[in-house]
Amino acid sequence: MTEFFELHKSQLINSAIIIVVVATLYFTTTIFYNWLLKKEKRIFPDAPLRPVNIIKRILNILWLVLGVIALSYNFVDNDKSETLIHFFKLASYLGIVAVVTIVLATLCNMWFKHKIQEKIALKYDSTSYKFLRYVAVFSICFIGCLFALLAFPSLKGVAQTALGGAGVLAIIAGVSSQEALSNLVGGVFIISFKPFKIGDVVKLTDTMVGTVSDITLRHTVLRNFENKMIVIPNAIMNKEKIINYDLGELKCCERIEIGISYDSDIDLAKKIMQEECENHPLILDNRTKLEETNGLPIVKTALTQLNDSSMTIRAWAWSKDFSDSFTLKCDVLESIKKRFDKEGIEIPFPYRTIVMKSEKTLEK
Repeated sequence: MTEFFELHKSQLINSAIIIVVVATLYFTTTIFYNWLLKKEKRIFPDAPLRPVNIIKRILNILWLVLGVIALSYNFVDNDKSETLIHFFKLASYLGIVAVVTIVLATLCNMWFKHKIQEKIALKYDSTSYKFLRYVAVFSICFIGCLFALLAFPSLKGVAQTALGGAGVLAIIAGVSSQEALSNLVGGVFIISFKPFKIGDVVKLTDTMVGTVSDITLRHTVLRNFENKMIVIPNAIMNKEKIINYDLGELKCCERIEIGISYDSDIDLAKKIMQEECENHPLILDNRTKLEETNGLPIVKTALTQLNDSSMTIRAWAWSKDFSDSFTLKCDVLESIKKRFDKEGIEIPFPYRTIVMKSEKTLEK
């Protein structure tokens, strides 16, 4: 036993030193992790904790891997020592690249979040910052992956070409599908030309109406009035005809249409619809000075269509925005129906005439 220790004395001492160094680094990482968590919660209470946890795990795994390689170096032949040195450098390089990439992406994300909060506090449009946040974080992660590829000889040429700038678009086009690229370009067009921004109420179809809550590299997210999220690819948002209720003037004209029977009094029906609309608290007086001088009503009503079994009366009711116009329409439809019932205005419903023939008639 004594001879074994004497023979491998230097190797055992080196192994003990390596174990102590790895344990120290592991312990130091844990202390730094706890200190960083307290600092982050105090300075950035809303910052995510996941990046810090990932960095801690990467560092701890890196220390263990480097320690195992260093321990193996003490007990291998000179022929295999170069291979272990290569793996040691490779693990160190990949660990450093991963940590730097995560730190830069996290700092970039936090900076953009801070700017977005400032814009929101000052009531400025924050759509560009929200979109650029995704672009910046994606670019940092993409470049980090390319630097990681430099460590592998077979992929080094691809990484150098991409980092040089000449092959970035070629790599993206080769990896991504045409649909993904169209969504990416669509997102850039939305941010550049701004047909809508975050916070706007937009309408694509009767079932897709809501407030724009987010615009990413791939899709646009709408929150409808049922508090459900609608995810729409940017390529579709660029192709569809979109109604933006918050672009330009916010005031909105709601067309309220009700069908009455041919036996009903048209003038009375128009008067009831006009009065109910004008008495609603959300009605907006959109008349010009000349129209007020001429005594024109706030709400215009007219007979717009003669149907098979009904006549359509329409009222043009203005409100300050889309939300008020929807509430106005719902309330006024109910009040008009109640007034029609009191005043004897009939809202027609389908009639079916059944003719009964007797047996004698059938025989004749």
